Amino acid sequence: MKRREFCKGATLASATLLAPTAASAVLNKSTSGIQSMNDHITALSASRLSSMIRAREVSCVEVMSAYLERIHTYNPVYNAIISLADEGGLLAQANDADKALSKGEYWGWMHGMPHAVKDLADVRGFLSTSGSPLLAKNIATKDSLAIERIRQAGAIFIGKTNTPEFGLGSQTYNTVFGTTRNAYNPSLCAGGSSGGAAVGLAAQLLPVADGSDMMGSLRNPAAFNNVIGFRPTKGRVPGADENSKLFFDQLATDGPMGRDVTDTIKLLTTMAGFDAREPLSLQDTLPRAESFVPTALEDGVRIGWMGDYGGYLATEPGLLDICRGALQGVETKGAVVEDCAPDFELERLWDTWLTLRHFAFIDSQSLLKDPTLKSQLKPEFQWEIEGSLGMSAAQVVKADTARSDWYRALMALFGEYDFLALPTAQVFPFDAQMHWPSKINGKPMDTYHRWMEVVIGGTLAGLPVVNLPAGFDQQGRPIGIQILGPTGRDKAVLEFALAYEAVTSYLEQHPALVTSL
Repeated sequence: MKRREFCKGATLASATLLAPTAASAVLNKSTSGIQSMNDHITALSASRLSSMIRAREVSCVEVMSAYLERIHTYNPVYNAIISLADEGGLLAQANDADKALSKGEYWGWMHGMPHAVKDLADVRGFLSTSGSPLLAKNIATKDSLAIERIRQAGAIFIGKTNTPEFGLGSQTYNTVFGTTRNAYNPSLCAGGSSGGAAVGLAAQLLPVADGSDMMGSLRNPAAFNNVIGFRPTKGRVPGADENSKLFFDQLATDGPMGRDVTDTIKLLTTMAGFDAREPLSLQDTLPRAESFVPTALEDGVRIGWMGDYGGYLATEPGLLDICRGALQGVETKGAVVEDCAPDFELERLWDTWLTLRHFAFIDSQSLLKDPTLKSQLKPEFQWEIEGSLGMSAAQVVKADTARSDWYRALMALFGEYDFLALPTAQVFPFDAQMHWPSKINGKPMDTYHRWMEVVIGGTLAGLPVVNLPAGFDQQGRPIGIQILGPTGRDKAVLEFALAYEAVTSYLEQHPALVTSL
């Protein structure tokens, strides 16, 4: 359906399905007025939108129409949303949501809100490709665990968000759906692997977004698109399915993303909570989202700035200054920021990462034995599998020992500091046609993901980590900082994020979207 035809159809559908007074208001608006109303709806935070839907100040049909209009306008350029469902069916679901409210039925805080799921997770009845041609026609028969909870909160699933093939690499491109482009400059990359989710938020194509994080996949795209991404304590958000390795797979986790911290908290409390299907999921319960309050910075909150680990990490010029400068706002309110360094050999940490990451791909070795299947895998995936060939138990034990030592080193720092901070990426967003940076500031990158080494510390320690926007360089490229907290202290990390948000204005700088390249 052409965009003009869709706009007309969506507007008439809204007028037909709404209450008479709302319908009249829609029909009496000019075309530009309708566009303004839709833009107003999609600009609302997820939390505010939720309140307005529940109070019936805006209908679910109006919300769905507004988001579909915006997706049809901008998604052809940015390619954040994939596998979009039939518009007529979505409007019918939104109408059902309105009818439920009229009868006093309230499904949850996401009642009638459109939601697209990262294409590494399953949504019943939707394509579930993981960005791979091997799964290009795969239809999910049931929801992934975290997606069950989003459905139970009342969301209407409209499609999926784009991801790199099998989530590998912090650059969102694949041969099935193409490249997702940065919301602030579509010639640049979106980051990854939750790139479609981050761009969907920044471009206001989605109210809130789910994602997952193994090597910064909730954090890096959030930094590159000036939104919030939160990697929970490992086990906070259970993600087990029938094929999961329940005890050995301890690197990746699902988590929330939002346009602001409050929205991120609300989605976290939806996704989090013990489930017996994942035996290592945490059994303590997060309090209601409304109970989260900003940290009292004037009480002398102490932050350890780890930066580039004393020069160990290569970083693009100017990046460290922007990230460190972003903490000045909390310093003016009483927080103390000091340079610090973990008592640990950082090259040992990278070796540990390579071993455990390769180990996670041992069960994919059969793909290399079939030439037809192998030829359809991106080179980076083949390399990861090849790294698992011949891996010994001794290597895994050595890596586990180093990982344990790393955790203890960070715990020692948490004896002095409430939070630890460092950049979210080592480079600013780069050309969307580039698969990965081969050099940073003249230093060669020896793997496709070495340029994201800065994120592995939080992953290997299993800590809660939030990406917070840190500002823009002179070219207008966004970047972010990571705030790490002690294990299990998810609430404390997000309450600091609320305080940081209150003394900065980066989230108020929205992208100027374009409709053509």
